Amino acid sequence: MDSTIGALLGLLVAIGLIIKKVSPAYSLILGALIGGLAGGLSLEEVVASMTEGVKGVSSAVLRILTAGVLSGVLIKTGAAMTISNAIIRFWGEKRVYLALAFATMLLCAVGVFIDVAVITVAPVALSIGRRLGVPTPQLLLVMIGGGKCGNIISPNPNTIIAAENFGADLSSVMFANVVPALIGLLFTVFVMARFFPVPERRVHSDCETVADDRTLPPLWSSLVAPVVTILLLALRPLCGITVDPLIALPVGGLCGLLCMKQWKNALPSIEFGLQKMSVIAVLLIGTGTIAGVIQDSTLKDHILVLLDHISVGKELIAPVSGILMSAATASTTAGATLASASFADTILAVGVSSVWGAAMVNAGSTVLDHLPHGSFFHATGGVCELSFKERLKLIPYESLIGAVLTLCSTLMYWICR
Repeated sequence: MDSTIGALLGLLVAIGLIIKKVSPAYSLILGALIGGLAGGLSLEEVVASMTEGVKGVSSAVLRILTAGVLSGVLIKTGAAMTISNAIIRFWGEKRVYLALAFATMLLCAVGVFIDVAVITVAPVALSIGRRLGVPTPQLLLVMIGGGKCGNIISPNPNTIIAAENFGADLSSVMFANVVPALIGLLFTVFVMARFFPVPERRVHSDCETVADDRTLPPLWSSLVAPVVTILLLALRPLCGITVDPLIALPVGGLCGLLCMKQWKNALPSIEFGLQKMSVIAVLLIGTGTIAGVIQDSTLKDHILVLLDHISVGKELIAPVSGILMSAATASTTAGATLASASFADTILAVGVSSVWGAAMVNAGSTVLDHLPHGSFFHATGGVCELSFKERLKLIPYESLIGAVLTLCSTLMYWICR
């Protein structure tokens, strides 16, 4: 059997197992094994391909585990809630869509996972929605749109991995997508939120209320962790001093703990962050196995032939690969990992710079990362108490937001190259 068919079969097996509630990591590993064997590799060759794929993501896994310090600090200390509350108070309830989208975008942009960012802002959103009578699905769409915009300019795992696999500077990859992120934010607030069909269902009257600000740290100290992290990452483009995310993210988190005077919460925060990141790290190991099989297949060659056949520039393999792999895994992180690990060499070979290759793959990975066989779909629907059918109706609108981000990132590449 052709290695491309084998790789696709492996992806289908993995998706099917994930839908059946099998552990995503084991699903991907089994999919890689079946895909490699079906593609004509011997058992020894399949294991070698899977191992090489895992080696390719090992450095990113290490950075992701250390990033748990920052994420844990922001969430466990209440700093993330303080920041989101302040943003919503600043914009006011009359601009509720902009406030919610910007709050979620900012949390993602400073290193909070998109699902965690939505879960953090959701109580505030539901409280406001109850007072103003705004439907829950509409609120969730706005938060997801803002989160996607923040995700492509963040030091989150998807950006770290894309930059790592392309050999690009992380801060440069983050900066490359700033304009697409801002355009995506405006599109979410002024187009999607306005034209989204309003369902009959309203916010539950017993929704969780906004946390009491008296139990949360002050705004100035809450901002220390993300600000320190951003400044450390910005030293390379500004001063030529390289501070790896492996150092910048945990240092920012620890500085935040000191300024919030919550050093006693250091261990719980770190353990919480490690727990959250460990799930992603294990998922990436599984993703790495199937990425190794895809790398050894002819799948990328067939995609190039397809792009030639439809008279589209080969540069588009960057966003297209991100879209396809995010659809296969229903995850921005896993999608960016698969796409960048499998296609980085090909993308660089056609003349795309490492920074823009990583940026376009990262943006493309937001288009279909919310499909039902992924955890993001269920986590965001659950926090807003949406039924499966109600959550399903958001998918076309989420995909359109991701498509706008990808289109803008691609246009920016053509303008700046």
